[in-house]
Amino acid sequence: MTCITGVSGSGKSTLVNDTLFRIATRELNRTNINPAPYGTIKGLEQFDKVVDIDQGKNISEALEMTVEVEMHFLPDIYVMCDVCRGKRYNRETLDILYKGKNICEALEMTVEEARVFFDAVPVIARKLQTLLDVGLSYIRLGQNATTLSGGEAQRVKLSRELSKRDTGQTLYILDEPTTGLHFHDIKQLLHVLHRLRDHGNTVVVIEHNLDVIKTADWIIDLGPEGGDGGGRIVTSGTPEEVARHKTSYTGKFLKPVLRKHVKGTVRSERKGVR
Repeated sequence: MTCITGVSGSGKSTLVNDTLFRIATRELNRTNINPAPYGTIKGLEQFDKVVDIDQGKNISEALEMTVEVEMHFLPDIYVMCDVCRGKRYNRETLDILYKGKNICEALEMTVEEARVFFDAVPVIARKLQTLLDVGLSYIRLGQNATTLSGGEAQRVKLSRELSKRDTGQTLYILDEPTTGLHFHDIKQLLHVLHRLRDHGNTVVVIEHNLDVIKTADWIIDLGPEGGDGGGRIVTSGTPEEVARHKTSYTGKFLKPVLRKHVKGTVRSERKGVR
């Protein structure tokens, strides 16, 4: 797992989203997207696909339970459908039950409740488990995508990737996936990202969170400042190597975090010996 770090405006998104992702998409997914100007790139032959797990939302499903009303002198509005009353299904469909619940009632369940409810259906249970793995136990199955935060939408996409057949040659790109997450959810997310890495995939993460950065296999620190003072590689290496760099802002704040982490590890090992 590689973390791209640096102060705001140092060029992280330009490097990863506008350059790396677009080049990889053009070469691997055969698109016509144009990347930002660059010199050369090596190593794309190691991948069979690239996946950008961003925080965008799909709003099309929000329109399935509404009807568009054309207003002649005002913008068009959407009102609740008179047929389904916002349930998205007709009466015939709602009359069909599974274990005492119709589809509308099933969609009102949280992921955690549904994982137990559909335990006897492996194909569904596996997909629900991936949502649990990324810390989304509390969302409802039928929850409108527009009500999800950017971080939640990103984790839904991540869970979808986890449910797919893993080739071990995928390049995953995430832009600040820990935004708005509780530290417990961050721990779960890290477990998932490390799992992808351990299966042979490459994970590139733009991140400011030191709890994520300290677990990286490699760090590329951009800067030294933002805007016109950024866009250069200040240092790169393991977390320990970056922490020793004298002019890296990331290294400056990473050093005490690593020191604390080492002390905690030693303390745990001593308890184990006892």
